[in-house]
Amino acid sequence: MPDDKGAQPRKTRSLGPLTMVFREAGKYPRQIAIAAFALFITAAATLAIPWRFKVIVDEAFGGTAGVAEIDQAFQYLLMIVVILGIGTALRFYYVSWIGERVVADIRLKVQRNLLRLSPGFYEENSPKEISSRMTSDTAIIETVVGTTVSVALRNTLTAIGGIALLLYLAPGLVIGLLIGIPLVIAPIVFFGRKIRTISRDSQDRVADVGAYVTEVLGAMKVVQSFGQVEREAGRFGSVVERTFETARQRIALRSMMTTIVILLVFGGITLVMWRGALEVAEGAMTGGTITAFVLVGGLVAGALGALTEVYGELLRGAGAAARLGELLEAEPQIAPPARPQTLPEPPRGSLSFRNVTFSYPARPEAPALRGFSLEIEPGETVAIVGPSGAGKSTIFQLVERFYDPQGGTIRLDGVPLTAADPADIRERLALVPQDGVLFSADARDNLRYGRWDASDDDIWDAARAANAERFLRDLPRGLDTYLGEGGTQLSGGQQQRIAIARALLRDAPILLLDEATSALDAESEQAVQSALEGLMKDRTTLVIAHRLATVRAADRIVVLEDGEVVEQGTHTQLSAAGGLYARLARLQFAASEAA
Repeated sequence: MPDDKGAQPRKTRSLGPLTMVFREAGKYPRQIAIAAFALFITAAATLAIPWRFKVIVDEAFGGTAGVAEIDQAFQYLLMIVVILGIGTALRFYYVSWIGERVVADIRLKVQRNLLRLSPGFYEENSPKEISSRMTSDTAIIETVVGTTVSVALRNTLTAIGGIALLLYLAPGLVIGLLIGIPLVIAPIVFFGRKIRTISRDSQDRVADVGAYVTEVLGAMKVVQSFGQVEREAGRFGSVVERTFETARQRIALRSMMTTIVILLVFGGITLVMWRGALEVAEGAMTGGTITAFVLVGGLVAGALGALTEVYGELLRGAGAAARLGELLEAEPQIAPPARPQTLPEPPRGSLSFRNVTFSYPARPEAPALRGFSLEIEPGETVAIVGPSGAGKSTIFQLVERFYDPQGGTIRLDGVPLTAADPADIRERLALVPQDGVLFSADARDNLRYGRWDASDDDIWDAARAANAERFLRDLPRGLDTYLGEGGTQLSGGQQQRIAIARALLRDAPILLLDEATSALDAESEQAVQSALEGLMKDRTTLVIAHRLATVRAADRIVVLEDGEVVEQGTHTQLSAAGGLYARLARLQFAASEAA
Protein backbone atom coordinates (compact mmCIF):
# COMPACT_ATOMS: atom_id res chain seq x y z
CA MET A 1 0.00 0.00 0.00
CA PRO A 2 1.30 3.46 -0.79
CA ASP A 3 1.95 5.77 2.13
CA ASP A 4 1.05 9.43 2.12
CA LYS A 5 4.32 10.39 0.55
CA GLY A 6 2.56 9.93 -2.77
CA ALA A 7 -0.08 7.93 -4.53
CA GLN A 8 1.69 6.55 -7.56
CA PRO A 9 -0.46 5.89 -10.63
CA ARG A 10 -0.95 2.26 -11.56
CA LYS A 11 -1.88 0.88 -14.93
CA THR A 12 -5.08 -1.14 -14.87
CA ARG A 13 -4.53 -4.46 -16.63
CA SER A 14 -7.91 -5.98 -15.80
CA LEU A 15 -11.30 -5.31 -14.30
CA GLY A 16 -9.86 -6.17 -10.88
CA PRO A 17 -10.04 -2.60 -9.47
CA LEU A 18 -13.83 -2.79 -9.76
CA THR A 19 -13.76 -5.29 -6.88
CA MET A 20 -13.63 -2.32 -4.52
CA VAL A 21 -16.79 -0.91 -6.11
CA PHE A 22 -18.67 -4.20 -5.98
CA ARG A 23 -17.61 -4.66 -2.35
CA GLU A 24 -19.27 -1.36 -1.53
CA ALA A 25 -22.39 -2.37 -3.45
CA GLY A 26 -22.48 -5.65 -1.50
CA LYS A 27 -23.44 -3.70 1.60
CA TYR A 28 -26.96 -3.40 0.22
CA PRO A 29 -28.12 -7.01 -0.39
CA ARG A 30 -31.84 -6.16 -0.24
CA GLN A 31 -31.66 -3.62 -3.04
CA ILE A 32 -29.39 -5.91 -5.07
CA ALA A 33 -31.85 -8.80 -4.64
CA ILE A 34 -34.80 -6.70 -5.85
CA ALA A 35 -32.78 -5.35 -8.78
CA ALA A 36 -31.61 -8.87 -9.70
CA PHE A 37 -35.16 -10.23 -9.53
CA ALA A 38 -36.45 -7.40 -11.74
CA LEU A 39 -33.53 -7.97 -14.10
CA PHE A 40 -34.36 -11.65 -14.43
CA ILE A 41 -38.07 -10.95 -14.96
CA THR A 42 -37.44 -8.35 -17.67
CA ALA A 43 -34.97 -10.62 -19.48
CA ALA A 44 -37.49 -13.48 -19.40
CA ALA A 45 -40.31 -11.19 -20.55
CA THR A 46 -38.18 -9.89 -23.40
CA LEU A 47 -37.58 -13.43 -24.66
CA ALA A 48 -41.22 -14.40 -24.10
CA ILE A 49 -42.41 -11.81 -26.62
CA PRO A 50 -40.87 -13.59 -29.67
CA TRP A 51 -42.32 -16.89 -28.43
CA ARG A 52 -45.82 -15.39 -28.32
CA PHE A 53 -45.28 -14.06 -31.83
CA LYS A 54 -44.49 -17.64 -32.93
CA VAL A 55 -47.79 -18.83 -31.51
CA ILE A 56 -49.72 -15.94 -33.05
CA VAL A 57 -48.18 -16.41 -36.50
CA ASP A 58 -48.62 -20.18 -36.53
CA GLU A 59 -52.17 -20.23 -35.13
CA ALA A 60 -53.79 -16.87 -35.87
CA PHE A 61 -52.22 -16.05 -39.22
CA GLY A 62 -52.11 -19.72 -40.14
CA GLY A 63 -55.90 -19.91 -39.88
CA THR A 64 -55.98 -22.76 -37.36
CA ALA A 65 -57.26 -20.71 -34.39
CA GLY A 66 -60.62 -19.19 -33.64
CA VAL A 67 -61.44 -15.72 -32.34
CA ALA A 68 -61.24 -16.83 -28.70
CA GLU A 69 -57.79 -18.33 -29.20
CA ILE A 70 -56.59 -15.22 -31.02
CA ASP A 71 -57.90 -12.96 -28.22
CA GLN A 72 -56.18 -15.12 -25.65
CA ALA A 73 -52.89 -15.07 -27.56
CA PHE A 74 -52.83 -11.27 -27.73
CA GLN A 75 -53.97 -10.96 -24.10
CA TYR A 76 -50.97 -13.05 -23.07
CA LEU A 77 -48.76 -10.80 -25.17
CA LEU A 78 -50.16 -7.65 -23.52
CA MET A 79 -49.65 -9.23 -20.08
CA ILE A 80 -46.02 -9.91 -20.93
CA VAL A 81 -45.60 -6.27 -22.05
CA VAL A 82 -47.08 -5.02 -18.75
CA ILE A 83 -44.73 -7.26 -16.76
CA LEU A 84 -41.82 -6.01 -18.86
CA GLY A 85 -42.76 -2.39 -18.16
CA ILE A 86 -43.15 -2.85 -14.39
CA GLY A 87 -39.96 -4.93 -14.16
CA THR A 88 -38.01 -2.33 -16.12
CA ALA A 89 -39.19 0.44 -13.78
CA LEU A 90 -38.16 -1.57 -10.70
CA ARG A 91 -34.82 -2.47 -12.23
CA PHE A 92 -34.07 1.11 -13.21
CA TYR A 93 -34.97 2.50 -9.77
CA TYR A 94 -33.00 0.03 -7.68
CA VAL A 95 -29.98 -0.16 -9.96
CA SER A 96 -29.79 3.65 -10.07
CA TRP A 97 -30.24 3.78 -6.27
CA ILE A 98 -27.36 1.36 -5.79
CA GLY A 99 -25.18 3.43 -8.15
CA GLU A 100 -25.83 6.68 -6.30
CA ARG A 101 -25.40 5.06 -2.89
CA VAL A 102 -22.11 3.39 -3.81
CA VAL A 103 -20.70 6.64 -5.19
CA ALA A 104 -21.75 8.50 -2.03
CA ASP A 105 -20.09 5.84 0.15
CA ILE A 106 -16.86 5.90 -1.87
CA ARG A 107 -16.71 9.69 -1.72
CA LEU A 108 -17.19 9.61 2.04
CA LYS A 109 -14.49 6.97 2.51
CA VAL A 110 -12.02 8.79 0.26
CA GLN A 111 -12.65 12.13 1.97
CA ARG A 112 -12.33 10.55 5.41
CA ASN A 113 -8.98 9.06 4.43
CA LEU A 114 -7.77 12.30 2.85
CA LEU A 115 -8.47 14.12 6.12
CA ARG A 116 -6.13 11.66 7.90
CA LEU A 117 -3.17 12.27 5.60
CA SER A 118 -0.42 14.67 6.60
CA PRO A 119 0.57 17.74 4.55
CA GLY A 120 3.47 15.81 3.00
CA PHE A 121 0.93 13.91 0.88
CA TYR A 122 -0.39 17.15 -0.58
CA GLU A 123 3.13 18.35 -1.37
CA GLU A 124 3.55 15.50 -3.84
CA ASN A 125 -0.10 15.14 -4.98
CA SER A 126 -1.95 18.14 -6.36
CA PRO A 127 -5.16 18.85 -4.40
CA LYS A 128 -6.73 19.97 -7.68
CA GLU A 129 -5.98 16.62 -9.30
CA ILE A 130 -7.35 14.84 -6.23
CA SER A 131 -10.49 16.96 -6.50
CA SER A 132 -10.86 15.82 -10.09
CA ARG A 133 -10.70 12.20 -8.96
CA MET A 134 -13.44 12.88 -6.45
CA THR A 135 -15.73 14.28 -9.17
CA SER A 136 -15.02 12.86 -12.64
CA ASP A 137 -13.87 9.41 -11.49
CA THR A 138 -16.79 8.94 -9.13
CA ALA A 139 -19.14 10.01 -11.96
CA ILE A 140 -17.74 7.15 -14.05
CA ILE A 141 -18.20 4.75 -11.13
CA GLU A 142 -21.80 5.92 -10.83
CA THR A 143 -22.37 5.14 -14.52
CA VAL A 144 -20.75 1.72 -14.17
CA VAL A 145 -22.80 0.67 -11.14
CA GLY A 146 -26.02 2.44 -12.06
CA THR A 147 -26.10 1.59 -15.77
CA THR A 148 -23.24 -0.44 -17.21
CA VAL A 149 -23.43 -3.41 -14.85
CA SER A 150 -27.20 -3.58 -15.30
CA VAL A 151 -26.83 -3.48 -19.09
CA ALA A 152 -24.13 -6.14 -18.93
CA LEU A 153 -26.21 -8.50 -16.79
CA ARG A 154 -29.40 -7.90 -18.77
CA ASN A 155 -27.69 -8.54 -22.09
CA THR A 156 -25.83 -11.57 -20.73
CA LEU A 157 -29.12 -13.10 -19.58
CA THR A 158 -30.75 -12.17 -22.88
CA ALA A 159 -27.90 -13.71 -24.87
CA ILE A 160 -27.85 -16.95 -22.83
CA GLY A 161 -31.63 -17.29 -22.76
CA GLY A 162 -31.87 -16.33 -26.40
CA ILE A 163 -29.33 -18.93 -27.50
CA ALA A 164 -31.19 -21.58 -25.49
CA LEU A 165 -34.47 -20.57 -27.16
CA LEU A 166 -32.83 -20.61 -30.58
CA LEU A 167 -31.57 -24.13 -29.91
CA TYR A 168 -35.10 -25.17 -29.07
CA LEU A 169 -36.57 -23.50 -32.17
CA ALA A 170 -34.03 -24.61 -34.76
CA PRO A 171 -30.95 -26.43 -33.43
CA GLY A 172 -29.54 -26.95 -36.90
CA LEU A 173 -29.40 -23.23 -37.61
CA VAL A 174 -27.92 -22.36 -34.20
CA ILE A 175 -24.87 -24.59 -34.61
CA GLY A 176 -23.57 -22.22 -37.25
CA LEU A 177 -24.02 -19.30 -34.85
CA LEU A 178 -22.19 -21.06 -32.02
CA ILE A 179 -19.23 -21.80 -34.27
CA GLY A 180 -18.86 -18.07 -34.85
CA ILE A 181 -18.82 -17.11 -31.14
CA PRO A 182 -15.02 -17.47 -30.75
CA LEU A 183 -14.63 -15.16 -33.74
CA VAL A 184 -16.66 -12.54 -31.84
CA ILE A 185 -14.80 -12.94 -28.54
CA ALA A 186 -11.31 -12.72 -30.07
CA PRO A 187 -11.46 -9.02 -31.09
CA ILE A 188 -13.06 -8.12 -27.75
CA VAL A 189 -10.08 -9.57 -25.89
CA PHE A 190 -7.53 -8.10 -28.32
CA PHE A 191 -8.88 -4.55 -28.33
CA GLY A 192 -9.85 -4.69 -24.66
CA ARG A 193 -6.24 -4.83 -23.53
CA LYS A 194 -5.40 -1.71 -25.49
CA ILE A 195 -8.53 0.15 -24.35
CA ARG A 196 -7.69 -0.47 -20.68
CA THR A 197 -4.46 1.53 -20.89
CA ILE A 198 -5.97 4.29 -23.03
CA SER A 199 -8.95 4.60 -20.64
CA ARG A 200 -6.66 5.23 -17.68
CA ASP A 201 -4.65 7.80 -19.63
CA SER A 202 -7.88 9.47 -20.72
CA GLN A 203 -8.97 9.90 -17.10
CA ASP A 204 -5.57 11.38 -16.22
CA ARG A 205 -5.95 13.95 -19.01
CA VAL A 206 -9.47 14.86 -17.82
CA ALA A 207 -8.01 15.40 -14.33
CA ASP A 208 -5.38 17.70 -15.86
CA VAL A 209 -8.13 19.84 -17.37
CA GLY A 210 -9.97 20.13 -14.06
CA ALA A 211 -6.79 20.98 -12.15
CA TYR A 212 -5.80 23.64 -14.69
CA VAL A 213 -9.22 25.31 -14.67
CA THR A 214 -9.25 25.44 -10.87
CA GLU A 215 -5.76 26.93 -10.74
CA VAL A 216 -6.37 29.67 -13.32
CA LEU A 217 -9.81 30.67 -12.02
CA GLY A 218 -8.36 30.92 -8.52
CA ALA A 219 -5.66 33.31 -9.76
CA MET A 220 -7.77 35.28 -12.26
CA LYS A 221 -6.77 38.68 -10.87
CA VAL A 222 -3.09 37.85 -11.32
CA VAL A 223 -3.70 36.47 -14.83
CA GLN A 224 -5.50 39.61 -15.95
CA SER A 225 -3.18 42.00 -14.10
CA PHE A 226 -0.13 40.64 -15.91
CA GLY A 227 -1.88 40.49 -19.28
CA GLN A 228 -1.55 36.71 -19.53
CA VAL A 229 -5.09 35.97 -20.74
CA GLU A 230 -4.05 34.89 -24.23
CA ARG A 231 -1.13 32.84 -22.93
CA GLU A 232 -3.34 31.02 -20.43
CA ALA A 233 -5.92 30.43 -23.17
CA GLY A 234 -3.15 28.87 -25.24
CA ARG A 235 -1.95 26.70 -22.36
CA PHE A 236 -5.49 25.55 -21.70
CA GLY A 237 -5.90 24.78 -25.39
CA SER A 238 -2.83 22.54 -25.23
CA VAL A 239 -4.20 20.68 -22.21
CA VAL A 240 -7.58 20.24 -23.88
CA GLU A 241 -6.00 19.03 -27.13
CA ARG A 242 -3.96 16.42 -25.27
CA THR A 243 -7.16 15.29 -23.57
CA PHE A 244 -8.95 15.15 -26.91
CA GLU A 245 -6.15 13.18 -28.56
CA THR A 246 -6.16 10.57 -25.81
CA ALA A 247 -9.96 10.33 -26.00
CA ARG A 248 -9.77 10.06 -29.80
CA GLN A 249 -7.44 7.08 -29.53
CA ARG A 250 -9.80 5.40 -27.08
CA ILE A 251 -12.82 6.10 -29.28
CA ALA A 252 -11.02 4.84 -32.39
CA LEU A 253 -10.14 1.55 -30.70
CA ARG A 254 -13.67 1.08 -29.41
CA SER A 255 -15.09 1.92 -32.83
CA MET A 256 -12.87 -0.64 -34.51
CA MET A 257 -13.81 -3.27 -31.95
CA THR A 258 -17.53 -2.52 -32.29
CA THR A 259 -17.38 -2.55 -36.10
CA ILE A 260 -15.65 -5.92 -36.27
CA VAL A 261 -17.97 -7.50 -33.70
CA ILE A 262 -21.12 -6.19 -35.38
CA LEU A 263 -19.93 -7.39 -38.79
CA LEU A 264 -19.25 -10.85 -37.41
CA VAL A 265 -22.47 -11.06 -35.38
CA PHE A 266 -24.93 -9.69 -37.90
CA GLY A 267 -23.13 -11.28 -40.81
CA GLY A 268 -23.47 -14.65 -39.12
CA ILE A 269 -27.14 -14.03 -38.35
CA THR A 270 -27.82 -13.03 -41.95
CA LEU A 271 -26.30 -16.28 -43.22
CA VAL A 272 -28.35 -18.28 -40.69
CA MET A 273 -31.54 -16.44 -41.65
CA TRP A 274 -30.81 -17.17 -45.29
CA ARG A 275 -30.63 -20.85 -44.51
CA GLY A 276 -33.83 -20.63 -42.43
CA ALA A 277 -35.76 -18.98 -45.23
CA LEU A 278 -34.82 -21.85 -47.53
CA GLU A 279 -36.10 -24.37 -44.94
CA VAL A 280 -39.43 -22.52 -44.71
CA ALA A 281 -39.70 -22.60 -48.49
CA GLU A 282 -39.01 -26.35 -48.39
CA GLY A 283 -41.69 -26.84 -45.68
CA ALA A 284 -39.18 -28.01 -43.07
CA MET A 285 -40.00 -25.05 -40.75
CA THR A 286 -43.15 -23.05 -39.95
CA GLY A 287 -43.54 -19.32 -40.53
CA GLY A 288 -44.00 -18.75 -36.79
CA THR A 289 -40.76 -20.54 -36.00
CA ILE A 290 -38.71 -18.50 -38.45
CA THR A 291 -40.42 -15.31 -37.19
CA ALA A 292 -39.51 -16.13 -33.59
CA PHE A 293 -36.03 -17.18 -34.69
CA VAL A 294 -35.47 -13.86 -36.46
CA LEU A 295 -36.72 -11.85 -33.47
CA VAL A 296 -34.70 -13.84 -30.92
CA GLY A 297 -31.68 -13.77 -33.20
CA GLY A 298 -31.96 -10.01 -33.34
CA LEU A 299 -32.16 -9.82 -29.56
CA VAL A 300 -29.10 -12.06 -29.19
CA ALA A 301 -27.16 -10.04 -31.75
CA GLY A 302 -28.12 -6.79 -30.04
CA ALA A 303 -27.13 -8.24 -26.66
CA LEU A 304 -23.71 -9.33 -27.93
CA GLY A 305 -23.18 -5.96 -29.62
CA ALA A 306 -24.12 -4.14 -26.42
CA LEU A 307 -21.70 -6.31 -24.46
CA THR A 308 -18.82 -5.03 -26.58
CA GLU A 309 -19.79 -1.46 -25.61
CA VAL A 310 -20.27 -2.50 -22.00
CA TYR A 311 -16.81 -4.01 -21.85
CA GLY A 312 -15.26 -0.70 -22.87
CA GLU A 313 -17.27 1.12 -20.19
CA LEU A 314 -16.25 -1.42 -17.58
CA LEU A 315 -12.62 -0.83 -18.52
CA ARG A 316 -13.09 2.92 -18.01
CA GLY A 317 -14.70 2.16 -14.68
CA ALA A 318 -11.75 -0.02 -13.71
CA GLY A 319 -9.39 2.85 -14.47
CA ALA A 320 -11.47 5.25 -12.36
CA ALA A 321 -11.71 2.72 -9.52
CA ALA A 322 -7.93 2.24 -9.58
CA ARG A 323 -7.37 5.99 -9.24
CA LEU A 324 -9.82 6.24 -6.34
CA GLY A 325 -8.32 3.11 -4.80
CA GLU A 326 -4.95 4.85 -4.62
CA LEU A 327 -6.51 7.56 -2.46
CA LEU A 328 -8.25 4.98 -0.27
CA GLU A 329 -5.07 2.97 0.20
CA ALA A 330 -2.84 5.94 1.04
CA GLU A 331 -1.71 5.63 4.65
CA PRO A 332 -0.88 8.64 6.84
CA GLN A 333 2.82 9.04 7.44
CA ILE A 334 1.98 10.76 10.73
CA ALA A 335 -0.25 8.37 12.65
CA PRO A 336 -1.00 7.81 16.34
CA PRO A 337 1.26 5.20 17.94
CA ALA A 338 -0.30 1.87 18.90
CA ARG A 339 -0.26 2.95 22.55
CA PRO A 340 -0.05 6.74 22.64
CA GLN A 341 1.42 8.35 25.72
CA THR A 342 -1.04 10.58 27.57
CA LEU A 343 -0.12 14.25 27.85
CA PRO A 344 -0.02 15.53 31.46
CA GLU A 345 -3.01 17.28 32.97
CA PRO A 346 -3.40 20.13 33.53
CA PRO A 347 -1.36 21.27 30.51
CA ARG A 348 1.75 23.30 31.32
CA GLY A 349 2.67 24.55 27.85
CA SER A 350 6.38 23.73 27.77
CA LEU A 351 8.14 22.95 24.48
CA SER A 352 11.56 21.45 23.94
CA PHE A 353 13.55 21.08 20.71
CA ARG A 354 16.77 19.11 20.98
CA ASN A 355 19.14 18.87 18.02
CA VAL A 356 16.26 18.77 15.52
CA THR A 357 17.11 18.21 11.86
CA PHE A 358 14.38 18.26 9.23
CA SER A 359 13.98 18.31 5.46
CA TYR A 360 10.66 18.46 3.61
CA PRO A 361 9.80 15.27 1.68
CA ALA A 362 9.77 17.14 -1.62
CA ARG A 363 13.22 18.67 -0.92
CA PRO A 364 15.25 16.07 0.97
CA GLU A 365 18.54 17.59 -0.15
CA ALA A 366 17.77 20.99 1.45
CA PRO A 367 17.44 20.83 5.27
CA ALA A 368 14.97 23.36 6.62
CA LEU A 369 16.36 22.95 10.16
CA ARG A 370 19.88 21.88 11.13
CA GLY A 371 20.61 20.82 14.70
CA PHE A 372 17.92 23.16 16.02
CA SER A 373 17.69 23.28 19.84
CA LEU A 374 15.37 25.48 21.90
CA GLU A 375 13.78 25.24 25.36
CA ILE A 376 10.53 27.17 25.87
CA GLU A 377 9.15 27.51 29.39
CA PRO A 378 5.45 27.56 30.27
CA GLY A 379 3.97 31.03 29.82
CA GLU A 380 7.00 32.32 27.93
CA THR A 381 6.60 34.42 24.79
CA VAL A 382 9.25 33.54 22.24
CA ALA A 383 9.59 35.36 18.93
CA ILE A 384 11.26 33.62 16.01
CA VAL A 385 12.75 35.94 13.41
CA GLY A 386 15.09 35.69 10.47
CA PRO A 387 15.26 36.02 6.70
CA SER A 388 12.76 34.28 4.44
CA GLY A 389 13.51 30.57 4.15
CA ALA A 390 15.34 30.46 7.48
CA GLY A 391 12.99 27.74 8.82
CA LYS A 392 10.59 29.77 10.96
CA SER A 393 7.32 28.30 9.66
CA THR A 394 8.88 24.83 9.70
CA ILE A 395 9.03 25.02 13.49
CA PHE A 396 5.26 25.47 13.63
CA GLN A 397 4.72 22.57 11.24
CA LEU A 398 6.81 20.30 13.48
CA VAL A 399 5.11 21.49 16.68
CA GLU A 400 1.72 20.59 15.20
CA ARG A 401 3.23 17.28 14.10
CA PHE A 402 2.38 17.69 10.47
CA TYR A 403 5.83 16.22 9.95
CA ASP A 404 8.32 14.29 12.07
CA PRO A 405 11.96 15.40 12.12
CA GLN A 406 14.61 13.14 10.63
CA GLY A 407 16.80 13.72 13.66
CA GLY A 408 16.46 14.94 17.24
CA THR A 409 13.38 15.11 19.49
CA ILE A 410 10.55 17.54 20.17
CA ARG A 411 8.69 17.36 23.48
CA LEU A 412 5.42 18.90 24.63
CA ASP A 413 5.09 19.05 28.41
CA GLY A 414 7.89 16.49 28.60
CA VAL A 415 6.26 13.97 26.23
CA PRO A 416 7.95 13.24 22.86
CA LEU A 417 5.60 14.25 20.07
CA THR A 418 6.20 10.94 18.30
CA ALA A 419 4.87 9.11 21.38
CA ALA A 420 1.63 11.12 21.61
CA ASP A 421 -1.56 11.09 19.56
CA PRO A 422 -1.38 13.97 17.02
CA ALA A 423 -5.00 14.87 17.85
CA ASP A 424 -4.08 15.32 21.53
CA ILE A 425 -1.13 17.50 20.57
CA ARG A 426 -3.24 19.77 18.38
CA GLU A 427 -5.87 20.12 21.11
CA ARG A 428 -3.28 22.14 23.05
CA LEU A 429 -2.42 24.48 20.19
CA ALA A 430 -4.14 27.50 18.67
CA LEU A 431 -2.82 28.74 15.34
CA VAL A 432 -3.17 32.07 13.57
CA PRO A 433 -1.67 31.48 10.12
CA GLN A 434 -0.04 34.11 7.98
CA ASP A 435 -2.99 33.97 5.57
CA GLY A 436 -6.35 34.09 7.32
CA VAL A 437 -7.77 30.81 6.00
CA LEU A 438 -11.56 30.93 5.86
CA PHE A 439 -14.06 28.35 4.65
CA SER A 440 -17.06 28.64 2.34
CA ALA A 441 -19.49 29.07 5.20
CA ASP A 442 -21.10 31.80 7.29
CA ALA A 443 -19.23 33.97 9.76
CA ARG A 444 -20.45 31.98 12.76
CA ASP A 445 -19.09 28.66 11.50
CA ASN A 446 -15.76 30.24 10.56
CA LEU A 447 -15.40 31.76 14.01
CA ARG A 448 -16.38 28.68 16.00
CA TYR A 449 -14.08 26.45 13.97
CA GLY A 450 -11.72 26.82 16.90
CA ARG A 451 -14.35 25.52 19.35
CA TRP A 452 -17.46 24.11 17.73
CA ASP A 453 -19.62 24.19 20.86
CA ALA A 454 -19.00 27.91 21.48
CA SER A 455 -22.06 30.02 22.22
CA ASP A 456 -22.84 33.26 20.40
CA ASP A 457 -21.78 35.18 23.51
CA ASP A 458 -18.38 33.45 23.42
CA ILE A 459 -18.09 34.21 19.70
CA TRP A 460 -18.83 37.92 20.21
CA ASP A 461 -16.36 38.12 23.11
CA ALA A 462 -13.62 36.69 20.89
CA ALA A 463 -14.60 38.94 17.99
CA ARG A 464 -14.50 41.97 20.29
CA ALA A 465 -11.03 41.04 21.56
CA ALA A 466 -9.78 40.63 17.96
CA ASN A 467 -11.24 43.98 16.88
CA ALA A 468 -13.67 42.17 14.56
CA GLU A 469 -16.97 42.95 16.28
CA ARG A 470 -17.74 46.14 14.40
CA PHE A 471 -17.49 44.82 10.85
CA LEU A 472 -19.20 41.55 11.82
CA ARG A 473 -22.22 43.45 13.15
CA ASP A 474 -22.27 45.52 9.95
CA LEU A 475 -22.61 42.40 7.78
CA PRO A 476 -26.07 42.04 6.16
CA ARG A 477 -27.06 39.06 8.32
CA GLY A 478 -24.50 39.36 11.10
CA LEU A 479 -22.96 36.02 12.05
CA ASP A 480 -25.27 34.27 9.57
CA THR A 481 -23.73 36.08 6.60
CA TYR A 482 -22.12 33.78 4.02
CA LEU A 483 -18.51 34.93 3.54
CA GLY A 484 -17.94 33.48 0.06
CA GLU A 485 -15.38 30.97 -1.11
CA GLY A 486 -12.26 31.51 0.98
CA GLY A 487 -13.86 34.56 2.63
CA THR A 488 -13.79 36.60 -0.59
CA GLN A 489 -16.49 38.97 0.70
CA LEU A 490 -14.10 40.29 3.35
CA SER A 491 -10.91 42.29 3.08
CA GLY A 492 -7.58 40.69 3.92
CA GLY A 493 -7.45 42.46 7.27
CA GLN A 494 -10.97 41.34 8.15
CA GLN A 495 -10.14 37.75 7.23
CA GLN A 496 -7.09 37.89 9.49
CA ARG A 497 -9.08 39.26 12.41
CA ILE A 498 -11.56 36.38 12.10
CA ALA A 499 -8.61 33.98 12.17
CA ILE A 500 -7.36 35.68 15.34
CA ALA A 501 -10.81 35.52 16.95
CA ARG A 502 -10.96 31.82 16.06
CA ALA A 503 -7.67 31.22 17.89
CA LEU A 504 -8.88 33.28 20.86
CA LEU A 505 -12.00 31.14 21.01
CA ARG A 506 -9.96 27.94 21.10
CA ASP A 507 -8.34 29.08 24.36
CA ALA A 508 -5.43 26.62 24.06
CA PRO A 509 -2.40 26.65 26.38
CA ILE A 510 0.03 27.22 23.47
CA LEU A 511 -0.53 29.99 20.96
CA LEU A 512 1.17 29.96 17.54
CA LEU A 513 1.17 33.33 15.78
CA ASP A 514 2.51 33.24 12.23
CA GLU A 515 2.69 36.91 11.23
CA ALA A 516 -0.73 37.27 12.86
CA THR A 517 -1.02 41.03 12.24
CA SER A 518 0.63 41.18 8.81
CA ALA A 519 -2.61 42.00 6.95
CA LEU A 520 -3.85 44.69 9.32
CA ASP A 521 -3.70 48.45 9.00
CA ALA A 522 -1.85 50.41 11.67
CA GLU A 523 -4.97 51.20 13.74
CA SER A 524 -6.30 47.63 13.67
CA GLU A 525 -2.84 46.21 14.34
CA GLN A 526 -2.52 48.27 17.47
CA ALA A 527 -5.93 47.15 18.73
CA VAL A 528 -5.30 43.48 17.95
CA GLN A 529 -1.79 43.60 19.38
CA SER A 530 -3.27 44.87 22.61
CA ALA A 531 -5.79 42.00 22.60
CA LEU A 532 -3.06 39.48 21.86
CA GLU A 533 -0.96 40.75 24.75
CA GLY A 534 -3.86 40.01 27.07
CA LEU A 535 -4.32 36.58 25.49
CA MET A 536 -0.63 35.74 25.86
CA LYS A 537 -0.72 36.07 29.64
CA ASP A 538 -0.32 32.68 31.32
CA ARG A 539 0.11 31.03 27.90
CA THR A 540 3.12 29.84 25.99
CA THR A 541 3.34 31.84 22.80
CA LEU A 542 5.49 31.36 19.71
CA VAL A 543 5.50 34.32 17.36
CA ILE A 544 6.88 34.33 13.83
CA ALA A 545 7.47 37.85 12.65
CA HIS A 546 9.12 39.62 9.75
CA ARG A 547 8.20 43.02 11.13
CA LEU A 548 10.47 43.25 14.15
CA ALA A 549 8.49 46.09 15.70
CA THR A 550 5.80 43.56 16.65
CA VAL A 551 8.16 41.40 18.77
CA ARG A 552 10.04 43.96 20.85
CA ALA A 553 8.11 42.98 23.97
CA ALA A 554 8.78 39.23 23.61
CA ASP A 555 10.47 37.52 26.57
CA ARG A 556 13.02 36.12 24.15
CA ILE A 557 13.83 36.54 20.49
CA VAL A 558 15.38 33.64 18.61
CA VAL A 559 17.16 34.50 15.35
CA LEU A 560 17.31 31.81 12.64
CA GLU A 561 19.46 31.69 9.54
CA ASP A 562 19.67 28.69 7.18
CA GLY A 563 17.82 26.52 9.68
CA GLU A 564 20.15 27.23 12.61
CA VAL A 565 19.93 29.42 15.70
CA VAL A 566 22.50 32.16 15.26
CA GLU A 567 21.57 34.28 18.27
CA GLN A 568 18.90 34.77 20.92
CA GLY A 569 18.04 37.24 23.64
CA THR A 570 15.82 40.26 24.27
CA HIS A 571 15.35 43.06 21.77
CA THR A 572 17.72 45.28 23.71
CA GLN A 573 20.40 42.59 24.00
CA LEU A 574 20.26 41.61 20.33
CA SER A 575 20.22 45.21 19.11
CA ALA A 576 23.38 45.90 21.11
CA ALA A 577 25.10 42.70 19.93
CA GLY A 578 25.40 43.99 16.37
CA GLY A 579 24.53 40.63 14.73
CA LEU A 580 21.92 39.58 12.19
CA TYR A 581 19.01 40.82 14.30
CA ALA A 582 20.58 44.26 14.74
CA ARG A 583 21.16 44.48 10.98
CA LEU A 584 17.54 43.47 10.18
CA ALA A 585 16.18 45.87 12.80
CA ARG A 586 18.28 48.75 11.51
CA LEU A 587 17.07 48.19 7.94
CA GLN A 588 13.40 47.92 8.93
CA PHE A 589 13.30 50.85 11.33
CA ALA A 590 15.20 53.05 8.86
CA ALA A 591 12.67 52.16 6.17
CA SER A 592 9.80 52.97 8.54
CA GLU A 593 11.27 56.35 9.40
CA ALA A 594 11.81 57.11 5.70
CA ALA A 595 8.19 56.25 4.97
